[in-house]
Amino acid sequence: MLVGHQTWEFENKPVIASTGTVGGPFEAKGAIPYDFDTLHDDLWLGQDSYEKAEKVLFEESCIKAIEKAGLTQEDMQFFFAGDLVNQLTPTSFAARTLSIPYFGLFGACSTSMEGLALAAYIINSGGAKYILTGSSSHNSAIEKQFRYPTEYGAQKPPTAQWTVTAAGSAVITNEGNGPYLTSATIGKVVDMGLSDPYNMGGAMAPAAVDTIEAHLKDRNVDPSYYDLIVTGDLGKIGQIIAHDLLIDHGFNVTKEQFQDCGLIIYKEDQPVLAGGSGSGCSAAVTYGHLLNRMKQGEFKRMLVVATGALLSPLSFQQKESIPCIAHAVSIENGNDLKQ
Repeated sequence: MLVGHQTWEFENKPVIASTGTVGGPFEAKGAIPYDFDTLHDDLWLGQDSYEKAEKVLFEESCIKAIEKAGLTQEDMQFFFAGDLVNQLTPTSFAARTLSIPYFGLFGACSTSMEGLALAAYIINSGGAKYILTGSSSHNSAIEKQFRYPTEYGAQKPPTAQWTVTAAGSAVITNEGNGPYLTSATIGKVVDMGLSDPYNMGGAMAPAAVDTIEAHLKDRNVDPSYYDLIVTGDLGKIGQIIAHDLLIDHGFNVTKEQFQDCGLIIYKEDQPVLAGGSGSGCSAAVTYGHLLNRMKQGEFKRMLVVATGALLSPLSFQQKESIPCIAHAVSIENGNDLKQ
């Protein structure tokens, strides 16, 4: 199953049986509202804190994914998930509600593909039949933890990104008609010395490129093998940097082929500066918009590269630079993949 140095190929082709996506009011006004299962008109979701609201947001996406698969919570054997709040509080409290054997993950905004890669690995090796995986983020909860509470009205530079209020979950199994998980590349921590928490895209771009290059080399495929190569949330700044680096390193990736979840989710006229971010960004866009397009036959193969900045409020206060990581999972929708 291991090919090259850091890539797994899944010979049994685990299946994304179903997905659940939930968004907030700002996402309802975005570019892909019809790709969400549920949209809320209130950031509080009827709760008395934003962290509790995120827990509900994530619970809803998980329950929706399970229901759409025609299964129950008792059918789920393992649960791989995480978020950005201290100690994964929303996810762990959602796991308390769901009562599924649980692995809490922290890969920052790369968590969605970290969970998907691990779920695919276990399904592929026969370690389970049904696994639930996903991730979430909430704008007001994350902004106050990593930057300033939104009530402050602090001015942000053009490189800053808007934390997405969304959750995306998926049920992974060993049978079905696809889409199929064909490989995963586990990223290394890359730190280029950047320390600006308002330029996450610039900090994460080298990690995305490192993982994409490793994936292509390990699998011995050209970038043209994929119809889309989609990064998690590099935004406008990071996407330009990553594309330039790939070209400089000899990989012919077209601008049409190279997309970003943080640029897909919102409209051009929404005030999101450099684009969307947050661990719910790639989860919701992948499990909603991108898989819907794949099922409709718009493309057959995509590589989703979720990127994460592994800083904390403590590391920033201690003037540390920002270590970053990216995990990649390839998803294919060919009828000939699984016999």
